[in-house]
Parts: sequence; C-alpha cells; structure tokens
Amino acid sequence: QVQLVESGGGLVQPGGSLRLSCAASGSIFAITAMGWYRQAPGKQRELVAVTTRSGSTNYADSVKGRFTISRDNGKNTAYLQMNTLKPEDTAVYYCNAKSVVGGTFWGQGTQVTVSS
Repeated sequence: QVQLVESGGGLVQPGGSLRLSCAASGSIFAITAMGWYRQAPGKQRELVAVTTRSGSTNYADSVKGRFTISRDNGKNTAYLQMNTLKPEDTAVYYCNAKSVVGGTFWGQGTQVTVSS
C-alpha cells in the first residue's frame, strides 16, 4: 500500500509559478511511476505529467515547455514545477503512483487557481 500527501497548491496570477510536492510513504519499493493529473470543473481528469523511477518523463501537450516533473527517489517525493501559468490551468491537481505489482494510488488533491 502507498500513501500520497500533496502540498503546494494555491492562488496565482496568470504568468506566475507554483511548485507542487507529493510525498509517498508505505510500500515505496513497489512504485514504478509517479505522475500528476488534474481535473477542472465539468471536465475529465487528465494526465499532466508522469515520471518513472529511471527518470523518463512524459507531458501533456498543453503543458510542454511550461511544466517540469521531477522525482527524488531518496525522499520518495515527486514535484511539479509549473511556470507561465494560464487560467486554463485552473484545476484540482492529483498526485498518482503506480505499483509495479499492481495497483494505482492517489493523493487527496490540491487546488490550483490561476486568476487575476
């Protein structure tokens, strides 16, 4: 079992930056990938970025060049650096972890609001 605790959400003006953190605990040896998803009101939850233990990354087209995902294996923590934020980035952001032996785990979500 894996537990995920997120932090770093908040209100920011367009063009601003935020850094989200996701700390994992539990059966961390079984985590093969960690990622960030987001869900805006009335929208489906979508993948924002994902990183594997080996360091491979993948991003949604809408955030390429603006967001950066990273992972500190020693701290069992994933980060999402969000730059040049746009109003359309407003959503609840969820941390996700995938177990190599089966199972997907979610954080509680953190609100990111981009508005003047």
